[in-house]
This record gives sequence, structure tokens and C-alpha cells, in this order.
Amino acid sequence: MGARRDPLSVRLIKESTMAETDEKHEETRPADCACVRDPFADLPPELRPRRKPRMGNLRQVTCPGCGLKYWTNRSTDLCMDCEKKGVKIPE
Repeated sequence: MGARRDPLSVRLIKESTMAETDEKHEETRPADCACVRDPFADLPPELRPRRKPRMGNLRQVTCPGCGLKYWTNRSTDLCMDCEKKGVKIPE
């Protein structure tokens, strides 16, 4: 017994052989699968959903008191040392 082929592969084989034999025949291919396309490709960049940042909710800040660059999830930009010393952020 020969190996069975699924209907899609048989149809594609027939279409490819028809396209090779008939120069006037346009080759038809199945549409791109929706599972591999970007579903938001038609949206402008500002409306596309944003990816979650790799660092979670951490952000990189520079301490206005001493100039230290560090990562934090706190709402203040003062580093722990400046906060302990009582440095105030100039407004």
C-alpha cells in the first residue's frame, strides 16, 4: 500500500505541477497562516500593545543627591544612603 497524503499536500502538488506545465496559469499559494503573522501588524506603533519589561517593574534612575545610577522599584529617586542622610530633592 502506498503512503496516504493529506488533501492539502495533494492540492499543493497538483497546483505546482499545473503551474510548471501551463505558463499562463498563475501559481496560487495558500494564504499565510494567521498563527504565524503578527496580529497587530496593521496598527500604528503607538497603538500596539507593549511588551512586559524584562526587569519587571524596576526602573533605572540617577540619584539627584549623589549621582549614583541604580535600579529601583520605589517611587522616590533618592538612593538609600541619601535618604538616610536626609538629603531633600530640589524642586
